[in-house]
Amino acid sequence: MNPETKKVEFSEKAQKEIREILTHYPDKRSAMLPVLNLAQAEFGHISEDVMVMIADLLDLTPPKVYEVLTFYTLLNEKPVGKYLIQLCRTLSCALAGSENILGHLKQRLGIGIGETTPDGLFTLKTVECLASCGTAPAMQVNGAFYENLTRGKVDKILDDLKRGAQPVLKPMGEN
Repeated sequence: MNPETKKVEFSEKAQKEIREILTHYPDKRSAMLPVLNLAQAEFGHISEDVMVMIADLLDLTPPKVYEVLTFYTLLNEKPVGKYLIQLCRTLSCALAGSENILGHLKQRLGIGIGETTPDGLFTLKTVECLASCGTAPAMQVNGAFYENLTRGKVDKILDDLKRGAQPVLKPMGEN
């Protein structure tokens, strides 16, 4: 742990949830994903200090926690904006124009991949697959799916979010 930062700790409520989670697994390390999800909900992202805390809790090394953290796109190593935009970059989406959409998002938001707008509203990431090959290109914003994307559709989504609209969680194929 970085000695210049104060020690992080789960809240009493989260500690109780972790104790409950651990009862569902025969081995502590098997609880890593639910504990990482809980940590992200508690702290907003998984910092190095939080990784070390989880490693200690689950009797693992920090690199083992880091391997899992960096594999799953729904887990964040650093703070993200109010709206986390995840654009699919796999073959089906690429063939359907996701690179064009990515370029438009970068230009419109004024940020690159992995960056957050200065106002803290948007973070842009690319992800490996959103399982929406038939309705590509696709992205999700805070878990809400948007499919058959065009520049115009992206502009409307961004404008709505800037006005404070919340992403609408709909089953895939209904956007």
